[in-house]
Formats: sequence, C-alpha cells, structure tokens
Amino acid sequence: MTNETMQSNPIALPRRERVLTADEQAALTPDDVIKALKEGNERFVDNNVTARDHSAMVREAAAGQFPKAVVLSCIDSRIPVEDVFDRGIGDLFVGRVAGNFANTDLLGSMEFGCKVMGAKLILVLGHESCGAITSAIDDVKLGNITSMLANIKPAITASEDFQGDKSSKNKDYVMYVLKNNVINTIKTIKEKSPILKEMEDMGSIKIVGAYYNINTGVVTFLD
Repeated sequence: MTNETMQSNPIALPRRERVLTADEQAALTPDDVIKALKEGNERFVDNNVTARDHSAMVREAAAGQFPKAVVLSCIDSRIPVEDVFDRGIGDLFVGRVAGNFANTDLLGSMEFGCKVMGAKLILVLGHESCGAITSAIDDVKLGNITSMLANIKPAITASEDFQGDKSSKNKDYVMYVLKNNVINTIKTIKEKSPILKEMEDMGSIKIVGAYYNINTGVVTFLD
C-alpha cells in the first residue's frame, strides 16, 4: 500500500467513552440527549459501535451514576436497549414491561431517574411485531397476562378510526395500535406523574416516543 493510498483511506480510530460525570450530566439538555441517542442508533445500524473498556467502566460507575435518559421498553429479547443506542454502563436507566406501558412502579422509577438522579429524557420505546400488542388486539385471556394486556386496551380504543381490517393479521393495523400505545403511555406519564409533568413544563426534561424496527435495527422517533 502506497503512502498516497494510506492518506486517501485513513484508518478511523475507534470511539471510546467513559462513565458520565455529574457535571457532564448537568450540562446536557434534553435535545442533546435525543441527538446522542439518534447518533448512537445510526452507529448501531451501521455496525460501527463505540469501543468500550467495560471492566474499567464498571469500576468507574461504582462510585455513582449520572445517566442521560430513562428508556421505557418492551421486554422483547430482540431489543437490547443499550446496544440499540450504542450506550454504555451508567448511560441509561431502562425499565421493561411487555407492551411498554406505564404503571405505578414504572412511574416511580421514572421519577427516581429524572427528579432524583438527574436524567434529562424519558423515551417510550415500542417495537414492530410486538406480541403484547397483537395479544391485546386478540383479547387473549391467560393468567396474569389478562390484566397486563388491559393496560394496552386504551391504544386499541384510540385506533378505532383505522380504515381497514382491525385484526392482528393486518400489519398496518398492528403498527397503528403500536404507535397509539406509545402515545398513550406518554399521556399516562404526564397525567399520573405531576412531578414529571412539571419537569417537562419547565424544560428540565422531555418525554418522547419512538419505535424500533426489528428487521433493520432502526429507531424512528415520533413527532
């Protein structure tokens, strides 16, 4: 390889990150965090993720944590949240429940993450081909799953204006319900957590939604 070739095709050095500090967290805005998550997802999709020394980060994080965001995700095993956004140890609080809805326990966890620990963003992350969504559409009755799915039913009600076959076999309808479920979860957070609603009104945090494409790895943020 000639010097000219080496200059025209420089070898990119891997990005390396360390655990966020309190001052760095405090300096972030909600929009900074959204930008970081979008850029991280682009790296994930491009298979260009950040190189990290996890052993060193474990030791660094032992003294304290100053995460950027709280992500409320489904439990689906195909969505490794930190990997999807190319984040490391100490970067995210992650709450998971089938159907990514917000109950009292998750609301309290989000309040802890933002009000107590200083996270600047709440992201409600749905995903395509969500079994909880299709099960709610099919009105599945099975043990505790029945009461769990009741949390998703408001999204089905909100989707009554869908034009077409309203069944779990219709991918377009399932996607419509999925998006309405994310929107309903955001509404629930604001209605049932005065703490988080006030923080958003003051501009301290943002509460936003997105969904994950299990075929491509792309996260699409909702307007």
